[in-house]
Amino acid sequence: MSNSKIISKSITFITGNPHKVKEARGILNNLGITLEHADIGYPEIQGDLEDVARYGAQYAVRRLGKPVIVEDAGLFIKALKWFPGTYSSYVQETLSNQGILKLMSDVEDRYAEFRSVVGYCTPKTEPEVFLGIVKGRIGYKEKGKYGFAYDPLFIPEDYCESFGELQTDVKNRFSHRRKSLEKFALWYKDQK
Repeated sequence: MSNSKIISKSITFITGNPHKVKEARGILNNLGITLEHADIGYPEIQGDLEDVARYGAQYAVRRLGKPVIVEDAGLFIKALKWFPGTYSSYVQETLSNQGILKLMSDVEDRYAEFRSVVGYCTPKTEPEVFLGIVKGRIGYKEKGKYGFAYDPLFIPEDYCESFGELQTDVKNRFSHRRKSLEKFALWYKDQK
């Protein structure tokens, strides 16, 4: 993507996760979008990732009164009926990666997807949402020291290494978050 049309306005990224901020800045800065950061939180409603991102963006824009993005992501494992899905953060805190490995101990079909949805909203617009997906599989043990959360378990399609084994700059080239943020950035540039 060309940087010939640099967008100078900044957008506030609403998250309590410093890893996401670093990853998002690394992606969006290269696309000409400057991110501010605010950790104001937002209620996570019941629903799919799109519903959560849409609601979170609306909630945050009402609190801050300026353009915001939120990002909600999850690990979706086919053999577990797409669990943990929208409960990924909670499951990470309670079961951790070892709990997922235990649930998968006798499972042959290890197909999984990492999904990310960015929600964008301004005080004068309805929210827009952007989905990014990376297909892959769940490994048999945790591997790697990079990334966070489920990264050491998830092996992306066409790779032998887990996200946890890939350095951040490599992961950022094709991650689910990159895909959703890039879709957002392309759309955003077209609006300008």
